[in-house]
Amino acid sequence: MRDIANIDKNFEVKSTIGKEDVVYKNVLEEPFKIYGIFYEDGKFRRIPEAVAKSVSEGVYALHANCAGGRVRFKTNSPYVSIYAEVENVCRAPHFALTGTAGFDLYEDINGVDRFVNIYIPPYEIKDSFESIHEFTEQRERELTINFPLYTDVKNLYVGVAKDAYIKAPNPYKHEKPVVYYGSSITQGGCAARPGTCYEAIISRRLSCDHINLGFSGVAKAEDEIAEYISNLDMSVFVYDYDHNAPTLEHLVKTHERMFKKIREKNPTLPIIFASKPKYLGDEFGDRIPRYKETREEVYNTYKKAIAAGDKNVYFVNGDELMKYAEYEGTVDVSHPTDHGFASMAKVFGDLIEKILEKR
Repeated sequence: MRDIANIDKNFEVKSTIGKEDVVYKNVLEEPFKIYGIFYEDGKFRRIPEAVAKSVSEGVYALHANCAGGRVRFKTNSPYVSIYAEVENVCRAPHFALTGTAGFDLYEDINGVDRFVNIYIPPYEIKDSFESIHEFTEQRERELTINFPLYTDVKNLYVGVAKDAYIKAPNPYKHEKPVVYYGSSITQGGCAARPGTCYEAIISRRLSCDHINLGFSGVAKAEDEIAEYISNLDMSVFVYDYDHNAPTLEHLVKTHERMFKKIREKNPTLPIIFASKPKYLGDEFGDRIPRYKETREEVYNTYKKAIAAGDKNVYFVNGDELMKYAEYEGTVDVSHPTDHGFASMAKVFGDLIEKILEKR
């Protein structure tokens, strides 16, 4: 296979960072702050291993993918490097490796996290890689590193200059997380890098923590995952499930049931129902199986809740999710491009902002 890095040096990824004064710190140590994931039995996970096993083989296979994971900290180091130990690296023909296995770096500038750079994994990555970003000036910065969307991370070490310090970050404005449950789109497929999936965009915009419980192809509203989610301490629940329902009958059987299980333990929790996003343009609607039928079923759950007096439910029509993307919203008439994720982030983010302002 031709290596484009031999032709264009901009594609070259250095195998060593070349810093004699680098000191690596484990992100599990203070004062680093981990969000969206936790460490259990040798790797980071989104839900406990035992829960994942109880849900399905598919959820177990994906539960340690680190979508939504972040580490936040302050440092005055003139550079920040990472050394990541990974496994189960995802490779797909329509999904950039920078999204499935890369880490990206953001800096808080005047209260808003702005993209700085990406730690690009080597194309042949198997179990680890090292990468560095050098700043143009040395000063204190508040930084966020986003974990990869479709790869397991066993350990992450952050490297700084020997004479630099690391401090705890400022808290999010909304520390109680927004929890998202859904399909591969929810997990982040096919964002170009972790920070461009819609949940990450919303998190930066609103300064809110979040937990990504997207499970690619296998989010089927099982009772076990509903029970787990119902016990989370969350500010908003975004219920974006219908894409993975294998049949309309399955959706009818499970959609309202999962909602009721979560509502039972969270009587005032704001819950957003969303139907699957549709590529802009009615001429493409037929490419999405059962689109109108599943949208109507999701809406039925919402209508029944309203009729029962529930004042904390909301509905997002999937027709609206790609409206800001014009005709550039997806990779494959299903999974969003970064442009599509930005559109979804605008629609969901506007609603979540209004909800959080009320609380």
